[in-house]
Amino acid sequence: MINTITQTQAIGKYLRLSPQKTRRILNQIRGKNYQEAELILEFMPYKPCKVIKKILESAGNNALNLKYEKRDLIIQQAFANEGPKLKRFQPRAQGRAFKIQKPTCHITIQLALK
Repeated sequence: MINTITQTQAIGKYLRLSPQKTRRILNQIRGKNYQEAELILEFMPYKPCKVIKKILESAGNNALNLKYEKRDLIIQQAFANEGPKLKRFQPRAQGRAFKIQKPTCHITIQLALK
């Protein structure tokens, strides 16, 4: 069977992570091969790493469905877009309230053949 599709992707939406902090990690793995990126995410001490690793594994498994080997894949694109902000209020002195915006993000990881 000959596959005409040479790239697969996985998307995580509405994740309770900061897009800026997530982009910092995605910049580290962009352009790396699949196994190297998985190893990097395993040992980085940041909260988004666990979620990014799950999305990367999902993209790898999507490639397996197309009969590709994980060792032949590289991360072609990895980016985080802003999602909707959760709006909350913190009560303050004398009846005031401060606005708190809790960010969400959408992470997309796209794999391609070497």
